Amino acid sequence: MRLRHIEVFHAVMQAGTVSGAAHLLHISQPAVTKVLQHAEAQLGFALFERVRGKFHPTPEALRLYVEVDKLHGDLVAIRRLATSLRTGQTQSVRLAVTPTLGISVVPAAMQRWAKAVPDGRCELSTQHTRELVNTLLLGEADLGLSLQDPRHPGVRAEPLAAGAMVALIPAHSPLARQRGPIALAALPQPLIGLAGDDPLGNRFSAACEAQGVALQWRITVQTYQLARALAEAGLGATVVDPFTAASSPGDRTVARPLEPAIGVQLHLLTPTAAPLSQAARRLVRFLGEAAEACLKQA
Repeated sequence: MRLRHIEVFHAVMQAGTVSGAAHLLHISQPAVTKVLQHAEAQLGFALFERVRGKFHPTPEALRLYVEVDKLHGDLVAIRRLATSLRTGQTQSVRLAVTPTLGISVVPAAMQRWAKAVPDGRCELSTQHTRELVNTLLLGEADLGLSLQDPRHPGVRAEPLAAGAMVALIPAHSPLARQRGPIALAALPQPLIGLAGDDPLGNRFSAACEAQGVALQWRITVQTYQLARALAEAGLGATVVDPFTAASSPGDRTVARPLEPAIGVQLHLLTPTAAPLSQAARRLVRFLGEAAEACLKQA
């Protein structure tokens, strides 16, 4: 029996009439009759006897129905699964992000994703970029977010949003009352700096060197959030990415763009050999929109 034969046979067994089966399947009565006749011709025996307008199953049909009913249940489950895969429902997404992005970009994106995919599940972890790459390579995450392009052959990096580094000036500083870009030479030193092995910190140092600006550090930290927190505590100015700046309350520091600008890109990281699911693609769209919203606040 073909799948269409099974579908029509099951519908007639349930409805008891050709018209009832046609209604269940949303097809015409002649179509039901034609499929039944074709099934019986292939099987070599009758499936139904028509008595007073109703179809009564033959003994062979009753025995056959026991197995057909099991198969029909499997077919229904397959259709439901296909629908879930198409709409992104009942899927889990494993997202790994750097700590800064976990605070600034992810919450707003997850809020929209939870509404769009109500049955979806997300495993969220925060890691530094080097650990994040290993997580993707080991198949422990489906996608990641980082401000660095790891340039690894096993990881595909796609730009999701682009902005520029920002100076966070303590609110009590005279520079906080000014507006517009601040020149690198005008930054109030000593600064709260990023660790020497941080790519953004290195980019900032290189830009200062190109302008002939000698940097002095009051405190050096490992994370952008800690640099922001220290600036908010009034311990000095710092230069951070725009996403970290956007998550600052705004009453203890003032964000000012730099002159010249030092570009920053948000990268979507995925394993090169693993395509994203429908649910993951939706999350990527919301992450990109949340990132753009952050950039407008910075």
